[in-house]
Amino acid sequence: MTTRGSRRSAIQQELQQQLPIPSTREEAFLGMLRTGSVMRRPVSRVLEERGLSMAQYNVLRILRGAGDAGLPTLAIRERMIEEAAGITRLVDRLEAAGYAVRARGTSEDRRQIYCRISPEGLRLLTELDPLVSLAVEASLAMLPEPELQRLIHILDTIRSQAPRVAISRERRARQAEDDTE
Repeated sequence: MTTRGSRRSAIQQELQQQLPIPSTREEAFLGMLRTGSVMRRPVSRVLEERGLSMAQYNVLRILRGAGDAGLPTLAIRERMIEEAAGITRLVDRLEAAGYAVRARGTSEDRRQIYCRISPEGLRLLTELDPLVSLAVEASLAMLPEPELQRLIHILDTIRSQAPRVAISRERRARQAEDDTE
């Protein structure tokens, strides 16, 4: 049983969940998490064949986009698709594999260390790009272009509003605590 009726939803069936999902929002949340996992699998397989994790691939793409200027480690972390607390270790592994290099900044700020993609890292991405594109295309092939555009709009709305909603709820919770004291 779901909040919308007596039939079990697709996500309940996939997760083999017998109990009702408490709300439509929770069902949507679980659906997005599950869909993200399903979408990630084919791309992960392509990357794992080359010894890369999704996070390492993301870092390489970020570094390629940064160009010759490179980026400091914290700037890479801010651009990651998924938060990565261990960004230094990620870059360490990429550097050890020869896919990234680090160098001190210019004479104005020698304290700053910049990460750049290496020529070997660029070659690897050039090799991976068509394979990853095929995996992504296959994962979304069932959606016609208008539905893809609608999905992008919905996801953009969620991402843009999520921080505001979280902050607003935190403020209300703090205010409620203050009111009870």
